[in-house]
Amino acid sequence: MARIGTGGDHRGVLAWLAGCFGDAQPASCFDELTPAPGAYLLVVALSQALALPQPALKSARLQPGNYLYAGSARGPGGIRARVLRHGRKGKRLHWHIDHLTAAGTLSAALALPGMGECDVLGTLLALPGVTVPVPGFGSSDCRACPAHLLAAPVR
Repeated sequence: MARIGTGGDHRGVLAWLAGCFGDAQPASCFDELTPAPGAYLLVVALSQALALPQPALKSARLQPGNYLYAGSARGPGGIRARVLRHGRKGKRLHWHIDHLTAAGTLSAALALPGMGECDVLGTLLALPGVTVPVPGFGSSDCRACPAHLLAAPVR
């Protein structure tokens, strides 16, 4: 994982995200992730097309590219435990995002303690070129968001 950070508001999220697609790539440090509850944002790079086997997603396909996933971590170990799980290879595929992180590369993670994943999605959807690749992906328990997975333009 190339970049880990902590954001506190929408401006901080956007600044962090801009840095993810820039030239600077600081060293990874999982210790920077907080065990506090809250939301997190993942950047996952997919080098090959991926068929999603979940019937609820109607066997959708993700094309190669960069994806942003907003999730929440409210259980034991908080954000740190959830992001570490997402980064682990060979895990049991439980959530929609597990299929993407198993096939792709988790290249960045942003901790958002005290926030909800839906809080940041509106801001991200307003960015030029950001789209919803699979309606309902990662948001089966959310009635407000079209999905919790977004496709980001490649730079």
